[in-house]
Amino acid sequence: MKDFKYYTPTEVVFGNDAENKTGETAVKYGSKALLVYGKGSVIKSGLLDRVKASLEKAGVQFKEFGGAKPNPTLAHAEEGVREAVDFGADMIIAVGGGSAIDTSKAIAHGAANPDKKLWDIWTRKVELTKSLPVGAVLTIAAAGSEMSDSAVLTNEAIGKKAGINTDMNRCRFAIMNPALASTLPKNQIAAGVTDIMMHTMERYFIPDIKADMTDEIAEGLLRTVIKNGELVLQDPADYDAMCEIFWASSLSHNNLTECGRGKDFSVHKIGHALSAKYDVTHGASLAAVWASWARELYKGALPRFARYARNVWKI
Repeated sequence: MKDFKYYTPTEVVFGNDAENKTGETAVKYGSKALLVYGKGSVIKSGLLDRVKASLEKAGVQFKEFGGAKPNPTLAHAEEGVREAVDFGADMIIAVGGGSAIDTSKAIAHGAANPDKKLWDIWTRKVELTKSLPVGAVLTIAAAGSEMSDSAVLTNEAIGKKAGINTDMNRCRFAIMNPALASTLPKNQIAAGVTDIMMHTMERYFIPDIKADMTDEIAEGLLRTVIKNGELVLQDPADYDAMCEIFWASSLSHNNLTECGRGKDFSVHKIGHALSAKYDVTHGASLAAVWASWARELYKGALPRFARYARNVWKI
């Protein structure tokens, strides 16, 4: 087992109607929030109104910033930085999935460092030493951004998608009500399940390292996602199955399954290049790449692939 550091500071509030606890949770971390969300779904569903009511009840001021989209862009994040600075925000709250959360992380870094260019922070040209607290109200299980140290932006001006990993990316709190995902289209659910599996598998397929505890966790997570992924695709309103998918999403990308093992995110890097050029759904890009990656490399790691087949797929 390799040496490792494991750090997971995110406060998780999980369950039915969890969004109604956003205010009482957020008030621990700030008093003025920029509220980041995507298009109309969180408005039409009434979720945004419930979050705002919860914040108002707790005495947390907020300003709305909509328009987050899949494959979040640098330009939109920079606009959010300006909004946060003008408002005097001392925290950022995302309402949505990985795109809203990654946008919020970028805004938090930029707003805490308004004298620095956000892309320079993102590409490590300047050191990131401070950021604003970020919270998330999760609407889809996929990216795992609610507990991860990573975030990704696309710089459309140069056609490049890049990520940054830092503990300052870790959300201070994550509000998770799996029932919120019951109205999602099945293609989005499938893409999310794929992303969860890839986050786990790109840590699992590191050969020649003995890390039995971590391997058992990863294999159990994958089996759980496969079993319950089928159930939620049949019936997205299956609350118990969706709970399993939501929790697996968080654990797949909070570094738990790389403890003592490490990671190789080659498939993600190729997927990022595809989605930067063609704007495809992230999970779909990973599904397109992984099988080819495996066919190219499996002969050099046959024992690992054999264990995966036996313990995950029961082959």
